[in-house]
Amino acid sequence: MSMMHASGVNDAPLTTFVPPTASLMRWVIVATLPGIATMSYFFGLGVLSNILIAAVLGVALEAAVLRLRKRPIRVTLNDASALLTAILLGVSLPPASPWWLIGVGMIAAIVVGKQLYGGLGHNPFNPAMIGYALLLVSFPTYMTLWAPPQELLPEGLWAQITGTLPTAQLDGLSGATPLDAFKHKGEAVLASEFWATNPLPDGTLNAWRWVALAWLAGGILLLVKRIISWHIPVAMLGSVLLLATLFYLSDPSHFASPLFHLLTGATLFGAFFIATDPVSAATSRRGKLLYGAGIGALIIIIRTFGGYPDAVAFAVLLMNLCVPLLDLYSVPRPTGHLKSSRGEQP
Repeated sequence: MSMMHASGVNDAPLTTFVPPTASLMRWVIVATLPGIATMSYFFGLGVLSNILIAAVLGVALEAAVLRLRKRPIRVTLNDASALLTAILLGVSLPPASPWWLIGVGMIAAIVVGKQLYGGLGHNPFNPAMIGYALLLVSFPTYMTLWAPPQELLPEGLWAQITGTLPTAQLDGLSGATPLDAFKHKGEAVLASEFWATNPLPDGTLNAWRWVALAWLAGGILLLVKRIISWHIPVAMLGSVLLLATLFYLSDPSHFASPLFHLLTGATLFGAFFIATDPVSAATSRRGKLLYGAGIGALIIIIRTFGGYPDAVAFAVLLMNLCVPLLDLYSVPRPTGHLKSSRGEQP
């Protein structure tokens, strides 16, 4: 994550103050604390173990690759970008994920998604979502082992982290997320019938709502500190709510409500902490609006018709592919010119 991107595209006023990269990263890390604390309260210390393992591996991998590339290590590590990537991936994984699973994800994020493209500021894709998407496709069983709300120090925590707990026992400790449960309720089952059966463990839906609100609180902090602009989150959430409302009004018996899409899963987390990555996101104001709206639309489409219940990672990565085109055709018209430059050099 970096403030550097395509030069000459950003249409912010010249007087806008751009904070140093390290300061930006640390503020984003601070903004994740409400979400991390709330997740730990509801889902146990496995959330913190994910982050700790990911952070150690992320810093070590970044240092190793920088050494191979003969680049300065201390200066690069000091920008905290590897730590932030570790936090974002760690909170995205099921609590107390095995260390090797986190390791594979961090290799994909740091080595493949970031350093192989040239390091900070050059990666076209969000590194944390590269790692998450790879894990979801490669290890779907482990990636769906979300436990219901539990005590802070759940039984079998160490065995889960070390990867020594049998899969059959892991299945017994886990439960479906609200999005997953609703998606697989069956076409013949009406939404009212589904919720009447109490399909989720006690407190699950309430826990996910509180976690979503905690990410919203962190996102508001980023907006207040002007670490991010409002364009991407507002466009993304507006697109999610608009499409979800249209589907829900067309058939409320089979489609989830807009509030359900907003307050369960990674919607708010993705809107403020993933989609706003200034390296892999669009940079002009118009481009940011189109980029955010595209992510929101893809989230609802994949959740409704695709095979994955959440879809934030895939939606972000797909729109990362579109960023060069969005930046090319959304450059603002220079003062005194009849047409925008469409990215051409003078």
